[in-house]
Amino acid sequence: MPHIAVDAMSGDSGPSTVIPAIKDLLQNYPDVTFHLVGDSHILKSELQRMHLQDSEQVKIHHASQVIGMDEAPSQALRGKRDSSMHIAIALVRDGHADAVVSAGNTGALMAMGKVFLRTIPGIDRPAIAAFLPTTTGRFLALDLGANVDCHPEHLLQFAVMGSILAERVMGVAKPRVGLLNIGSEEIKGNEQVKEASLLLRAARLNFIGNVEGSDIYRGVADVVVCDGFVGNVALKTSEGLASMISHELRASYTQGIYGKLAYLVNRPILQRLRKRLDSRQYNGATLLGLNGIVIKSHGNADRYAFARAVEVGIAEAKHRLTLHIAEVIQENLNPVVRNSA
Repeated sequence: MPHIAVDAMSGDSGPSTVIPAIKDLLQNYPDVTFHLVGDSHILKSELQRMHLQDSEQVKIHHASQVIGMDEAPSQALRGKRDSSMHIAIALVRDGHADAVVSAGNTGALMAMGKVFLRTIPGIDRPAIAAFLPTTTGRFLALDLGANVDCHPEHLLQFAVMGSILAERVMGVAKPRVGLLNIGSEEIKGNEQVKEASLLLRAARLNFIGNVEGSDIYRGVADVVVCDGFVGNVALKTSEGLASMISHELRASYTQGIYGKLAYLVNRPILQRLRKRLDSRQYNGATLLGLNGIVIKSHGNADRYAFARAVEVGIAEAKHRLTLHIAEVIQENLNPVVRNSA
């Protein structure tokens, strides 16, 4: 019976988005207990508005402070000890919850995760990991911004953790792991990537080699590994391109009578495409490598998107992801899981 701590005050709209999302989840997850953290007066009022109440499945934990989206992580750590984010993470640290979900300040969430949960023994740095769509399904990408500068060993650790997540949560047997590079040839890339490629080939992973940015959305790999600088640029570029395509399609189908007629004819196809590419259903990035499950939702997530982020936390909690990563690392003693041969 998973327990999920929810930072109900953070994000652009706070409780007005979080509580409706939780209401939607209650119907599908009767075995999950949701711990809502925030101003108890506001939360109770919002629960009443949604015809819910504090119960065995929905519990309220009071927090008097909220961390702003623009606050420095160091300031949040020192000055906001009664914040909803702090208390939500503390519930995981103290064993009262199996995962925490927040739409708040990413830097503060990562900093608090490192300080209060620490990293899994054998893992040097946490990575931001998220699912993205492909023509055949979806893939896991990491790191998407937590670590701008990485050593080759860090990329190997990301690959190991990502492979475990894909296998346990996605149900993929022997996940295909690719290393994001400027070319598929082994001679391509900077020294960091070349050294990481050697480590990945020697590891107990289904490593398929280098993959290019143009390949990752074709479903050539189940896990795509890169440093946080490259990953964040690739993610933001992809989001921008998707937004531009959506804008151009909308403009084309609303200009003139022929555009409107074409829209009526193609409406079912466009609706399927829109649903397939809807970024909201992929909301919820895992701060992978912490000694506890921490899920970051987009700050501007709506009711549907926030619920999807919570579902990521539920799935990882049910599959005991942190425990499995820790076991694999411990069995191999080194943080780089290599063949003994």
